[in-house]
Amino acid sequence: MKPNRMKDKIARGEPALGCSVMFPSPQIVEMLGCAGFDWVLIDCEHGSISANDVELMAMAGDAAGITPIARPKTNAPSDIQAMLDRGVMGVQVPHINTGDDARRAVAAVKFGPGSARGLAAGTRPDAWGMGARMADFAAAANAQSLVCVQLEHEAALANIDAILAVEGIDVFFIGPSDLSQSMGHPGNPKAPPVADAIKGALARILAAGRTPGMPATSDTLGEVVGNGCRYVYTHLPRLLSSGAAAFFSARS
Repeated sequence: MKPNRMKDKIARGEPALGCSVMFPSPQIVEMLGCAGFDWVLIDCEHGSISANDVELMAMAGDAAGITPIARPKTNAPSDIQAMLDRGVMGVQVPHINTGDDARRAVAAVKFGPGSARGLAAGTRPDAWGMGARMADFAAAANAQSLVCVQLEHEAALANIDAILAVEGIDVFFIGPSDLSQSMGHPGNPKAPPVADAIKGALARILAAGRTPGMPATSDTLGEVVGNGCRYVYTHLPRLLSSGAAAFFSARS
């Protein structure tokens, strides 16, 4: 299995900047790689992307030198495994609220005793069975796969210490949209209770020596990185919107 350059960058304490895509397009993934992004989030939770699409988009990412990460439809082990078998380098698992949720997510990604991930020959990440020995592939996959868990409910923040104690997680991602909804301020993560909860969660993650993640825009990127986030992405429509605004403003 190939090295996960994005995971290595985060481990060095450097921000890895990505972009989420919610519709099937290997071409967009290739463009993002050419534009200089470190990684792409292939979003199957909110988008229209199938497992077959994930495979093609992961291929495009590999060819363009951009790390493909997938967000499965749910946190079910079967949905997580389906993403990994298509050849992505990691998963961003939604709706993790307890330590047990977090342990199940890790077990769905990593091979070994007690794992929920099936070890199959002839899959794309195993070079279709024509690469390393199966045991060597399993060891490499465990080392290179990235596990990101989403903390996006009040319950998750109430259980954050138990979640932070789970081994095998690379990134603890705070989802401001769902968190704002969970706290009674849908769509307003800047509402004081939500903003305070996010600030507190970031502090707890950093104090535990773990890596936080959050989304950002061009306006908030400096603040998000300054707050210690190393796993950061923006949304493709945001890029198109800002580019369109710059284009239209140039006509005058």
